[in-house]
This record gives sequence, structure tokens and C-alpha cells, in this order.
Amino acid sequence: MAEPRMSRTAVAAAAVGLGLLAAAAVPFVRAYAESPRHRPAASFGVAAEQAGCDAELTDPVSGVGMHVGPGTSQPTATRVGYETVPPSSGPHYVYPAQRARRFYLPQDRPAMEELVHNLEHGYTVVWYTGTLPADEVEELRELAVKLGGDAYGEKFIVSAWDDSYGAFPAGRPLAMSHWGRTAGYRQFCARVSGAAIERFVLAHPATDAPEVDGM
Repeated sequence: MAEPRMSRTAVAAAAVGLGLLAAAAVPFVRAYAESPRHRPAASFGVAAEQAGCDAELTDPVSGVGMHVGPGTSQPTATRVGYETVPPSSGPHYVYPAQRARRFYLPQDRPAMEELVHNLEHGYTVVWYTGTLPADEVEELRELAVKLGGDAYGEKFIVSAWDDSYGAFPAGRPLAMSHWGRTAGYRQFCARVSGAAIERFVLAHPATDAPEVDGM
């Protein structure tokens, strides 16, 4: 009669062990589900219809392969006067902003001329001004992880805007820009919306660019 008791004890011990393993796994499962990369884009910020986005703008493009600044035939041309705010094409530096970074604050943002080179290679850049509330800036930081992933082509950057290159329209502290093969594209929004930004990214994929390869 001892054997059944041992079996019941073993079963109970196994059940306890499985319970402990399940309990230990819960934080990891939750962290996975809540990480920016695995959240739906629409979960960031407000819904697209609440973002106050203006109609998308289409621009003529120029400056393909036109390098200025150090290491070029125009080494003193270190600042470009772009035709649009924010730029959707134009002359740019030889070297783009590094691929590994997806998000920049005012104090560490790359030169505008670097980011325009990124645009030439198919990136979408989301720009935000100093008037965007801090909690929305944080939403952009996390959204950059999501939309900078391989599912979206990995060519996505969020950067603080440099006001010395021009002002955004009143009440529009956020803009998106993309440099396509035949046109440039821009859109301004009042609030952060992952859904609205994702829609812009999908409408203008990294494959629609003057220079698709590299970077």
C-alpha cells in the first residue's frame, strides 16, 4: 500500500513544480507582449482620426546623389536651405545618420543634412518639435522600436526638429517625410498616432526611394 502513497506524493510534487514554472514564466510572457516591438502600432498614442493630421503633401524632388560638406567638392557648404519644411529631398552630407539609432532627442540629433541622406535611401523620418508633450515624445521613442523593426524594412527614424530650418504650421508639432523615386511626401499631425504614422510608412515603403540599396 506504500506505493500508491508515493505515487500521489510524486504527482503532487510534479503539480507544484509545474505551478512554480508557470508562475515564473508569467513575467516573461507579459514582458514579451508589452514590449514595443510586439505591440500593435495602433496602440501607440491616439487613434488616427484623433491625431489631427493634415492632408498629405506631395513635393517635387531634387538632389539625388548631390553631396555637400566635408569630403566633397563643396566642403564649405555645411548647411542646406531646403525647399520644404521638413525636407523631403535635397542635397545632403556624404554620410547618413547611423542605422543602429532609431530615436533622437534635441541634444543628440544628427545634422539635418545627414538625415536627408537617410531619406534618399528609403527612410521615413518622423520629426517632432519642442512643443510636443513629454508623454507623446515617449510614445514616439517606443514607436521607433516598433516601426524600426524588420517587418517595416528597418528604415525608420524619429528625430527632434531643428527650428532653425523653418517652422511647422501652428498646432502641428509632428511631421513625417519620405523621399520617393518620383516625389517627396510630407504630412503634419497635431498628436502622436501610431496608426497614422504606420499608414504613412506603409504608403511609402523603403523600396520607394532614389537609392534603395545599402544603409
